[in-house]
Amino acid sequence: MTTSLTAGFCVAFLTSLLVTPIVKRLSPMLGLIDLPGLRKVHVVPTPRGGGIAIFLGFAIACACAALGLLPHLRWNGLSVTADLARQLLAIACGAVVLFLTGLADDRWNLSWKFRLCLQVLVAAGVVQSGVRATVFVSQPWFGFLATMLWIMVLTNAMNFLDNMDALSAGIGLIASASFAVILLFMVRVPIFPVAAMLLFLSGSLLGFLCWNRPPASIFMGDCGSNLIGFLLATLTVAGTFYERSGSRHVMLAPLCVMAVPLYDFCTVIWIRLRQGRSPFHGDKSHFSHRLVELGLRPSSAVLTIHLTTAMTGLGGLLLYQVRGWTGALLVVALIAMMLTVIGILEFVGRRKLSDERRSGGAGQG
Repeated sequence: MTTSLTAGFCVAFLTSLLVTPIVKRLSPMLGLIDLPGLRKVHVVPTPRGGGIAIFLGFAIACACAALGLLPHLRWNGLSVTADLARQLLAIACGAVVLFLTGLADDRWNLSWKFRLCLQVLVAAGVVQSGVRATVFVSQPWFGFLATMLWIMVLTNAMNFLDNMDALSAGIGLIASASFAVILLFMVRVPIFPVAAMLLFLSGSLLGFLCWNRPPASIFMGDCGSNLIGFLLATLTVAGTFYERSGSRHVMLAPLCVMAVPLYDFCTVIWIRLRQGRSPFHGDKSHFSHRLVELGLRPSSAVLTIHLTTAMTGLGGLLLYQVRGWTGALLVVALIAMMLTVIGILEFVGRRKLSDERRSGGAGQG
């Protein structure tokens, strides 16, 4: 099994690695060029659409596994029930729809209202197929709404984070690898198909990162960030960690692993609403932008966020080593305090910079 998963990872990695430069060359003809702007970090026109390579790497690896082209890896030999097969098919269809929507948005700049409505429909369809977390509440409607919210928030959170070289792809790689480790080694009943899909996603992201590392020669675009967020959201639910671990507290693991994207999403929405602007209007209020404003170089800001994501990911893994809610809450409290300290340092630093600018402007007057 290890050989098969490694082979699938390599297929995804090599496909993404080899397709990315092809997409880069074709981007001008396809109209997939990201122009510099006031809310952009890059200063020269840069090809985008790298999500095409990520999608193909992931899809080809999954197709090889489904067709039995990878040795000893067949879905029908991995205890795939009819319910799980239906869920994975729904996830695959939803991923295709959101990938194509993101690609159209990269090309024609679609309305955020249209994209949001489509995300709601896709999320509802996937949840209706059975991809649903109960969160230990007996009412079906609660699990339905909670899972839809999880899918919507995480899809948009990864899209929000796609604002600097290697940022969103790196976070996606760390998160997908962490979840794969959980499903393969830390649950009582491993769920190999979901773990395999997460490994294939991480392989595809690693191949893309070879071209997206600073200074990036191509961006993934919305087609890539939407795909990553949607797959991470739905596959974590399909994995139903707590049912296979025997411990209820491990339901907190996805929240820990994805703490940084959720932190960025919540703080950005809060900043925009506080300033009286639409939460879907792009700007430079993201976590990465705020770190650069405090004096970090973009590459250092990205590395800081990657390391923070790895720390919260380790917290998610640690949940499987503690027994009972007391230990779990200590892990969650540790992560929450770390993010709170980061928020305090950000707030104090930004306020000091604002005061210095005002005093400088008054002095000049």
